[in-house]
Parts: sequence; structure tokens; C-alpha cells
Amino acid sequence: MATMLKPLRTVLTAALFTIATYGIAAELRGDHPDTYVVKRGDTLWDIAGRFLKKPWLWPEIWQANPQVKNPHLIYPGDVLSLAYLDRVAVQEGPREEAPITGIPLAEVEAFLKDLRVVDSFEHLPYVVGLEEDRLRSSLNQVAYVKGLADAQPGQRYLVVRPGARYVGLDPKRCCGNANRRADDLDFRGRRNIGTEQMWNYQLPPGGGEFLGYELMKLTTATVSRGQAGDAEAATVVIDVSGREVRVGDRLIPVEAQPYDLQFFPHPPRQELPARRAHVLAVADTLTTGGPRDVVALSVGARDGIDNGTVLSTWRVGSTEADRVRVGLDRSPDLVGRGSKVKLPDEFAGHAMVFRTFDKVSYALVMDSVRPTRIGYALKHPDATH
Repeated sequence: MATMLKPLRTVLTAALFTIATYGIAAELRGDHPDTYVVKRGDTLWDIAGRFLKKPWLWPEIWQANPQVKNPHLIYPGDVLSLAYLDRVAVQEGPREEAPITGIPLAEVEAFLKDLRVVDSFEHLPYVVGLEEDRLRSSLNQVAYVKGLADAQPGQRYLVVRPGARYVGLDPKRCCGNANRRADDLDFRGRRNIGTEQMWNYQLPPGGGEFLGYELMKLTTATVSRGQAGDAEAATVVIDVSGREVRVGDRLIPVEAQPYDLQFFPHPPRQELPARRAHVLAVADTLTTGGPRDVVALSVGARDGIDNGTVLSTWRVGSTEADRVRVGLDRSPDLVGRGSKVKLPDEFAGHAMVFRTFDKVSYALVMDSVRPTRIGYALKHPDATH
């Protein structure tokens, strides 16, 4: 019986690889080259876009080619061949440079290193005073921290500041594509009007589901003296040039490597929550983002999102009064639901997630046919409507 099963497994395995190969061949562009030499500055997305109709299918191509030793380590100088049975085979080049990744790290480095999203921050140690009662402190200056009772000299911490409070969009209460400017947070994490904002994001009327607080890294500091005598604060020295520290800034332990450096594009691993997946914020712009802009999304690990997940962004179709039926002079506010028409959603572009938290993630806009705006819906990259 065992001898009969072995040939059967071999036949099934060969059949599966044959099916996978034909399926992938259907996604190859008709004008794909016979070979391609990986260049410095390439990304997996850029290369896949040269010969694939869907760049996010890159990992599936490698998985269907068992002759590839390690699909996660592709280097400048490697030769990719697509000439034999539409398969991809790697001819190794020199290993003198770092392997390529899914996105240009330079575009997202600040977001990888400097931002994180947490459910709360009130419990974290915080700066209660600065050297010589300064209003701000910087490199090689001292800060005094409450909440580090057990800290030992030499321990290092990130100094962070609450920057934004993310709230999900409630489709029953919020108007899809409209935008309202949200308030920044003050040193206590409370709303503060009139201060500089890194993000512009939508604040739904009446609020929505709380998704988290964004903490921005300012600098790092090293404990020079723990609490001693009648002092109720530990002493830390700011040891890296960065943003200035002020009273109220929080401290969290330094992590060895809190983020990924390799991103491999793939579709979502599970169905997105209906009408809850939206673009929350756009970095450093008013309301819109295009290719190589960073956006914050209202989905995270709890929704099956991980680093490398590719999503499509869509303008939510408006609901318009049927003026042909009710008359051109009729105010839309006076038109009943039965006399309104829901217009189709409009595709905007694709974004790939590079940093994931429980309820929020950050993504880089990879391509677009129109700007991606705050409030746009998120769908599977293959969605047609």
C-alpha cells in the first residue's frame, strides 16, 4: 500500500505545480523579457510590475518554482529568467549588497523608526522636569522622569510623545468622503487646537470606535541615576540628537528591532471587515496622497493585516438625488431615500502595508490612477467594484 501511495504523491505534486505554473503564466505580461538583471535600487514591486499584470502575485510565482533556494533573498546582480516554460529561475549574482525588499526603505524609514500605535499611554513614565528648569531639552542635557522607581543606571529608553488619537469611521454617522481636520494632542495627550500636525485625518461626527494613540519618537535617553533619597524622579541624559524634549513626554524601553526590513507583497489573508476598512490619515499633506505617500489605515493585525499586505483604495460612491425623477429645483435635503441613487465606487490605487499594529497600520501608496483621499475605502487588490 505504501509503495502505491508514493507514486500517487509524486503525480499529485507534479499536477499541482503544473496547475500553478499555468495559472501564473496567465498573469505574465505578453511583452515580458527573457531575462532581467536585478539592479541596485530595485524593489520587488518595481520588478514584478515589469512582467506581471498583478505585482502582488510575486510571492506566488516564487512558491510555484521549487528550484528557487530562497525567494526572500534576491540581490542586485541576480539574473531572473522567464524564458523556459514561463518559469522564473534565479542565476545568482554577487552578494556584495543587501537583498532587495518590497518597497524603498528610504520612503518609510521615519515611519518605521519613529511611530507606533498603542491602546493607552497614561501608565507610562513621563518627564516632570528638565535641567535648570528649561522649557525644552536636547542632546546631552538632563531630564527628570517620574515612574522609573526601579530604573538602574545604563538602562536606555525611547522618549515619545502622543501625536494623534485615531477613531474609526462609522458609515452610519459619517459621510464617506467629507473631511474634517482633527486636533493635535498636547503634552498630556489631550486635544490641543492650533498646533503643528504630522497627519491630516478624518474625525467623524459623534465619534467612532477608538483605534489607538499614535506615539512619535523624539529621541533616546539613558538613566544616569535612579530615584535616591527624597527625590521622586529618576535622572536621564538625552544621548541622541533628535526632537526637543518637554515636560509630559513619555518613556518606553528601547527595543532591539521593533520593525521588519523586508516586505513581500501579497493579498489580504482574510476578508476585510465590511465598511470598516478606510484610509484614516495622510502624512504631510492636506487631504490626499499619491505614489510614495504614506497613509494610515483603520485595519490591523486583528483584521488579518500584516506587513506586505496589498490593498486597493476606492473613492466611496456618493448618494445623489434622482433629479430627473423629483425635479431639478428640489433640494437634496428634502429628497427621500427612495428617490436617491447610490453611485459606484471609483478605484484610486494600491497601497502596501509596511507597519502593523492591532487596529491600525501604515501603508505606502504604490501606484494610483487618482489621488487617495482621507476616508477612501480599502478593498482586496483584485476588487472590481
